[in-house]
Amino acid sequence: MRVFIDFEASSLGKKSFPIEVAWVFEDGTSKSMLIQPIVEWRDWSPEAEALHGISRDLLEREGVPAATVAHQMMSDLIGHDLFASAPSWDGKWLSTLLRGGGLPRHALRLSRTDEMFLRAARDILGDTVSDDSIADLIAGVIATTEPVSATHRALPDAGLELQRFHLVREEATKRAALASA
Repeated sequence: MRVFIDFEASSLGKKSFPIEVAWVFEDGTSKSMLIQPIVEWRDWSPEAEALHGISRDLLEREGVPAATVAHQMMSDLIGHDLFASAPSWDGKWLSTLLRGGGLPRHALRLSRTDEMFLRAARDILGDTVSDDSIADLIAGVIATTEPVSATHRALPDAGLELQRFHLVREEATKRAALASA
């Protein structure tokens, strides 16, 4: 099953670490966890905190230990197709979390959400529509679903990717029906 994943992090720096993760399965089942930092994770950006609103104090009080989160992800996500809108960043934080939990850093792999959107639309539309037309379809869906104010929280962001996936498929289905009419 497809799963959409998003992380929030301590900063966008080289030594940043994950502070929140959420995943949403294609069927809508979801999970979200604040991540209690391990001792070695020290990097912190007040600017990033201002965006996501998650304080280090909140993580210490309400966060789940990083190892527990890593093992929960392995339990829930192994064998599924994992997607992120920014897999280079989210993949970095996933690797940091897995290593922090004593697991192999590549035990779970992320693919780009937009590439999956392209494949999903192509499966519906077939080879009669150009990649550029499908890219325009996807860009249109993304533009119409762009939040008015960014929440910068993991669960709403992962949920938005699921919503976009369904909308891409709906739009592709409409275009396929028009083409065959």
